[in-house]
Amino acid sequence: MPIEQRGVDTIPEAERTSTPRDLISILLGSNLCLGVIVFGWLPVSFGLGLWPAVTSIVAGTIVGVAVTAPLALVSLRTATNLSTSSGAAFGVRGRLVGSVVGLLLSLGYTALTLWIGGDVMVGTLARLAGLPTGGLAHALVYALLAACTVVGAVHGYRLLLRLSKVLAIGMTALLLLGLVAYAPDLTTTAPPDAPYLLGSFWPTWVLSAVAAGLSGPIAFITLLGDYTRYISPLRHSPRRVLRATCLGLVAGLLIPQLFGTYTALAARAALDYAGPLVAASPAWYVVPLLLAATAGSVGNAGLMLYSMGLDLDAILPRATRTRATLVVAVVATVFVFLGHFAWDARSAMTSFVLLLTAIGTPWAVITMIAHARCGGAYDAEALQVYNRRAHGGIYWFRAGWNPRATVSWAFGATLGLCAVSTPLYEGPLLALTGGVDCSFVLSGVVGGAAYAALGARGARAPQPEPEVAVS
Repeated sequence: MPIEQRGVDTIPEAERTSTPRDLISILLGSNLCLGVIVFGWLPVSFGLGLWPAVTSIVAGTIVGVAVTAPLALVSLRTATNLSTSSGAAFGVRGRLVGSVVGLLLSLGYTALTLWIGGDVMVGTLARLAGLPTGGLAHALVYALLAACTVVGAVHGYRLLLRLSKVLAIGMTALLLLGLVAYAPDLTTTAPPDAPYLLGSFWPTWVLSAVAAGLSGPIAFITLLGDYTRYISPLRHSPRRVLRATCLGLVAGLLIPQLFGTYTALAARAALDYAGPLVAASPAWYVVPLLLAATAGSVGNAGLMLYSMGLDLDAILPRATRTRATLVVAVVATVFVFLGHFAWDARSAMTSFVLLLTAIGTPWAVITMIAHARCGGAYDAEALQVYNRRAHGGIYWFRAGWNPRATVSWAFGATLGLCAVSTPLYEGPLLALTGGVDCSFVLSGVVGGAAYAALGARGARAPQPEPEVAVS
């Protein structure tokens, strides 16, 4: 299969041959992996039993999908990725906000997927063949997974779509086997060494809903456009694409996360997930677990790395998508090693997802408000001005930035960070919310309200400026 040559440029209509069914396949198949499964372990490590963990994950996921899924319609109209499309709201240079947010989100989730997948691979290989479990073994496995991931990401969307279709079937079968494998040890209460992380039930439940449930859909705020830009609005209605997005996100996130909760309780996994998961596995399930760790990690990390390459390509227009992908692959691999050798798993995961949710949610809300205002009508050529190293066009605003959107995002993100509660950092506004993390609500509502108010004060819509090439 040839390597994809498209970066963040506009996809021609003739190449937009994907379908809503393909969208479901890629959202389902790519998420059936340990990098998503591990989020089901978080509520258990926070001290929640079966039903509190399940309800927090389901509630957070549904709210997150309601916020995130409509973003799929933006790239359906623009035929480019979401960070570039956000130039309609933030300006053709201001859309770098979305590129940086997307780059950070994808970087973290890529590293997490390779990290947990590699740890499970090392554990299963130790049980199967008695291989050592020291630092060298982890380093070699991480490097192998990263190399396989790079191959898929560099080849691009078409190869990743084919891989996702295979994984949707294969990983579903492996997870069903896992339900049988861990059933004898299942318990409905959290392990004794996992008390409520925040001291009482409701603050801990809310933390779980945000960190384990809401964070899953929010991870896709800049990714959905990578897939829907290949769907033609002439052949598929926005309603069908939105339904496919909702179905793909709900199934693709809830199935693996609830499996993670199920296995975490069965394995009595409190402070670590990979080790207890392998130790509690019956002998007959060790090989399927190894397959799940390998194939699932490559599929999920491949899509994340592909998105990272697009975001870096958007930030550095002179770079090709292939070169950008190779660069971010090296950076992601470095984060994998830091995750294993330098950081505490639960604290690092929780802090990462909460902080990025706080800064990503207002960007998503502002982008959707701009989409509603323009009625889904975009100037695709004007969105590409920055990528052509030129200036001008209807989205030029002030020197390529829309101050109203940028200030609104910064205001919402700052307040969100002041209201976040993580194991490593607690915002000063927590005293006003009773210690409950309301960061995503505060950041989204405040950022969106500020943009709506400031935009309403604008005397007129941005007027196009003549495009001028810049050497």
